Amino acid sequence: MGGWREYAASWAAFLLSHMLPAQPALRRPIVALVGERAFLVGYSALSVAILAWMIGAAGRAPFVSLWGWAWWQAWVTNAAMILACLLLAVGVGVPNPFSIGGAGNDRYDPTRPGVVALTRHPVLWALALWSGGHLVPNGDLAHLMLFGAFAGLSLLGMGALDARRRTTWGAARWAALQPRASFRAAATRLLVGAVIWTALIVSHAAVIGVPPWPSWP
Repeated sequence: MGGWREYAASWAAFLLSHMLPAQPALRRPIVALVGERAFLVGYSALSVAILAWMIGAAGRAPFVSLWGWAWWQAWVTNAAMILACLLLAVGVGVPNPFSIGGAGNDRYDPTRPGVVALTRHPVLWALALWSGGHLVPNGDLAHLMLFGAFAGLSLLGMGALDARRRTTWGAARWAALQPRASFRAAATRLLVGAVIWTALIVSHAAVIGVPPWPSWP
């Protein structure tokens, strides 16, 4: 199997892997059998594997050019990935009851919100930046479908999650959980990440032998 058929199959696997586990009739017995933590780890591994398949399948699909490549497009990807990596670093595994990627959400404190003071959806913003940044230099139909869909799902998902939380929690709890402190702590972590990224960029050519940026025309 190859071409558009493989690409369509990868999309079907992606959609099924996100629809089926959301069904309580399927999720509950699996969680009861293996435990919540094992379920989340397994589901995350499966999601990463399917995403890798989708990216590979997009590269193997018939090439239908929509726009040409230019040297500056790689700079867009690099710039977007700086922000995406930083947001992912401060957004995964921290208390955040508003969005995906949080952990220990019962410990969330509105007076010490961390990255939530900047955005309620750091992981979704990271995904949107990753997909949008990679869309620019990949001007063919298959990659437009892939990265465009992920960018759209990420942006639309923020509003959908906010609406769901407001309905589930009620107006009083929604207001009570809004951050009431600055972004100082998470900003410090972002600054450290930016310093490390800068050091890697500066030393990359000398250590690795290959410059990290695209060549000027």
